[in-house]
Amino acid sequence: MSETPKKEKKPSRQQVYTLLVQIGRKAGDGLPKKATGAGLMIYASGVDEAEAVRETVAILKQADTAPLDVTGYGTLAEREAEGHEIDAEERALMQRALDENAVIVAQMTPFYGELPEIDED
Repeated sequence: MSETPKKEKKPSRQQVYTLLVQIGRKAGDGLPKKATGAGLMIYASGVDEAEAVRETVAILKQADTAPLDVTGYGTLAEREAEGHEIDAEERALMQRALDENAVIVAQMTPFYGELPEIDED
């Protein structure tokens, strides 16, 4: 019996993107009672930023949140080129997002002001 040659693993084209997502209120969203929404700092993997945004929005909707707006800050290399200081903890979370092909919520900041009305689908 001859062994099948192992295929060489292609290098992953995945990159990790830093996203800031604004979410509104939705029943069961887990936000504090008086919060009007929240800002989420997210590290998401994708072959491009558009894919990372699509995956992030889909996962947030599955988690009973109401994503309103997404702002992309680019990849680690792009952020470094812009002079952003990125600490070891942030780098570790980015690496985890890449290793697990995941969407990682690194920080959640509740909002207590007015947010635009959102449609409940």
